[in-house]
Amino acid sequence: MMNARESVEQVGEFVLSSVDGLGRFFNFLLEFFYWLLKPPYRIRNIFAEIYFVGNKSVFIIFLAGSFTGMVVAYQTYFGFQLINVDSLVGPVVALSLAKELAPVLSGLIVAGRAGAAMAAQIGTMKVTEQVDALEVMGISPVHYLAVPKIIAGTIALPLLTILFQFVGNVGSWVVGTKVFVIDEALYLSKVSEFMYMEDIYQGVIKSFFFGFIVASIGTYFGFQVKNGAEGVGQGTNLAVVWGMITVLVLDYFLTSALVRIL
Repeated sequence: MMNARESVEQVGEFVLSSVDGLGRFFNFLLEFFYWLLKPPYRIRNIFAEIYFVGNKSVFIIFLAGSFTGMVVAYQTYFGFQLINVDSLVGPVVALSLAKELAPVLSGLIVAGRAGAAMAAQIGTMKVTEQVDALEVMGISPVHYLAVPKIIAGTIALPLLTILFQFVGNVGSWVVGTKVFVIDEALYLSKVSEFMYMEDIYQGVIKSFFFGFIVASIGTYFGFQVKNGAEGVGQGTNLAVVWGMITVLVLDYFLTSALVRIL
């Protein structure tokens, strides 16, 4: 009986802590939107963060995109060969990259690289009382630290998604035409026949939301850091885990909405 009661209490504590954390996160987002259009706009900080989130992620996006396109083309070819429609490898890979793989994998990569770095940087500033120093000087930490990072994430991730799509399709083309000797003209004509701009728009729109939420979660957990270096590690871990989970969950709801709109 006591074990059952303890279990119920633990579940209740988890639910209450989750609701409390969600409320604090939404309050953080409200504070972000409050400061978003307030001067000074810190354009230099925004471009520095875009460089960090975007340019510093180009190599891993290039690597992941090219090999993702090649692997998907490889697996698709053997499946389609069974029903003699291997000429459709190109459009299937292109659609998969545009709608799902490029935005989702780019979001996960940025969450693991940039989201973690955002949480670690702000968390370190928090435990070394640099955030408190900003407040003493009359500078909002959210305005100075969070707003440029969130804007940068929202701008950079769509650009990385487009790069992922491009290199993924190049990788698919290489495997399809050079490894499996699909006629190049047929490959490209099938892609143009089945691929529409709306499919590309769907992935890019998703990536705007992913970039915003990943950067928001990274900065939020940075501000929640406590207990010194150990707290910085915990905050960084939470930023990565929740950033990735949110990207995957949000992808479902965005897909459901965009299918009806586009």
